[in-house]
Order: sequence, then structure tokens, then C-alpha cells
Amino acid sequence: QVHLVESGGGLVQAGDSLRLSCSASGGTFSTHTMGWFRQAPGKEREFVAAISKGGGRTYHATSVKGRFTISRDNAKNTVYLLMNSLKPEDTAAYYCAASSHTYAFTTVYTGPSVYDSWGQGTQVTVSS
Repeated sequence: QVHLVESGGGLVQAGDSLRLSCSASGGTFSTHTMGWFRQAPGKEREFVAAISKGGGRTYHATSVKGRFTISRDNAKNTVYLLMNSLKPEDTAAYYCAASSHTYAFTTVYTGPSVYDSWGQGTQVTVSS
């Protein structure tokens, strides 16, 4: 398992942008598919985006497609989530996750159960 630490959350206004970072250590980052999830109070954890091991393929949830972009830098052991045009409904704790499974990069990675390492989360609050 890898150790994950998120950063970059904060309080912003609707329409603003934020970039979340997730730094990995203790494992071989480039062999892990990475994902971002979020959880708002009283709601279930929700898939946001996933990126393949090499970074060439991505999935984004419909709710964030066109506004959020996942990327990774394997040389820096870091995955990013660039969030543009933020809305109040984007308010949540955001978690990065790493999967060591060797499944082909398909929508299986939109489910939390395939991820075996999780960060502690970073809070994003969007005011209207």
C-alpha cells in the first residue's frame, strides 16, 4: 500500500478554481491507478475522477466533466485534481485513492472497492 496525503483544499466562492494535490509515498506510484472521490455531509462517497497508471486515460464523473481535470506526474509521485467553475454543490471532503489492481482501465475504477489506499481527505467549501 502507498501512503497518500492530500492538500490544496479551502474556502472559495462559486466560479473560482482550486487545484488539489495528492502526494504518494511508500510504494511504486506508477503501478497504481489513481482516483479522486468526495463525500459531503450525510451523503455517500462519490466518484469524481480516475487516471490510468501512465496517465494516458482518464474518467470523470458526469457531474464534473468539463470543469474538473485529473492528471498525474509519476516523476513527482503526485496526482492532481484541477477544479474550475466551482459550484456550491461541489462542497465536500475530497479524497485521493490508489489501486494496485491490474484490471484494465475501465469503469471498474469508478467504484471505491477497487482502491486499497486512501488519503485523509481535504475539505473544499464553495460559497454562493
